[in-house]
This record gives sequence, structure tokens and C-alpha cells, in this order.
Amino acid sequence: MAFSSSIAVRELPIFPLPEVVLFPGRPLPLHIFEFRYRIMMNTILDSDRRFGVLMWDPIQGKATNIGCCAEIVKFERMPDDRLMVVCLGQQRFRVLDYTREKPYRVGLVEWIEDLPQPKDLRSLAKDVQRLLRDVVQLSAKLTEQEISLPDDVPTLPTELSYWVASNFHGVALEQQALLEMQDTAERLEREVEILTSTRNHLAARTVLKDTLGDSEDSLQD
Repeated sequence: MAFSSSIAVRELPIFPLPEVVLFPGRPLPLHIFEFRYRIMMNTILDSDRRFGVLMWDPIQGKATNIGCCAEIVKFERMPDDRLMVVCLGQQRFRVLDYTREKPYRVGLVEWIEDLPQPKDLRSLAKDVQRLLRDVVQLSAKLTEQEISLPDDVPTLPTELSYWVASNFHGVALEQQALLEMQDTAERLEREVEILTSTRNHLAARTVLKDTLGDSEDSLQD
């Protein structure tokens, strides 16, 4: 297969993970126990410590072709040659082709980035931050637990969009769709929709809980 010389490409070892989507700037702890991936990690540790993470879709029975490069920032070898590693998401990439299949896959990839934004996204980012606070406050009230946003939530629109997407747990396909977007505004707008729906759902449950609580107090009186 021929590729244009204007496209920056490189080979990258590929690590498919079931229903896991890695985003730039986000941590990923891994327990490496399978033999072929122990080989892969040992090879990576002797080079630039970078590999590609792709979501493995069990329904489709294959990995996606857009993922995120991970860099190993910490590792520990176990007595039986297993490894505990902590990675950090770097650039996103698209797999153009596979250059090797065994003992692990190596892909020829190109880096992808968000497109330049024609408008200021600070207002949209503030909407996302406001909705995040609403969701956290309602969750805390509903569960009667101390819940708060961490101090290191990004404020820059692109970084914020990755942070929010990485915290949508249990919806890997939605996360993958957000990862594949190359428009920061589009990603933030989708997150506004998701957070608004979540906030409204939590608000309705909170009202119901308060109503039932008031009813129980009235019966006790």
C-alpha cells in the first residue's frame, strides 16, 4: 500500500482493550500478564515507551481504527514476569495498515488532531463546567455522600473535552465517537447534551426522593 510522503506516519505496537477508550492527557493503569503483551511491553521499555491503544469492540469482533498513543510513565515488574504499568494518553492516531501480526500487532499509523477552531470556545467550555458542577452536586445530594470535582479539571476547551469524555463510564461506544471527532466544538456540544440529560435525570430522581421523604415524615407524624 502506498502512502503520501506528506503524511507523517510511524509504526506503533498496538494494544487492543475491550471497551476501553484512552484520551490524550488521561492516565491508564494496566496489568500486563498475557505472554505476547509482556514481550511487547519489554520491547517498548527498551525504546520510546510508546504504544497504541485501540478499543476492542466485542460486538463487532474487531478493534477500532482510531485510538490514542500511550506512553509508559511508571512500571513495576512482578516476580512471575507480569508487569504493572501506568500510562498517559498522548496523541490520537488512525491505523493505516498493519505491518506485523505476531506475536503482537504493529500498525502503520498517522497522527490526527482537532481542526483549527474558527470561533472562541470559552463560553461553550464554561457551559460544560457548569453542567459538571450541577451533576456532581445532584449526585452528592442523591447519594448523601461528599462528592466534588477534582482540582485539576482542565479549563482549556480541547483538554476539557477530553477530560469529560474520559469520565463517561460504561459507555465505550459513546466515548469512541467522542475520541474520533476532530472538531472541539462538536465534542463539547455533544458533552453538553449528555451532561444536560444526566442532570435532568438526577434532578428528577432528587425531587422524587425528597417527595417520598416528605411523605414518610408525614406518616410518622
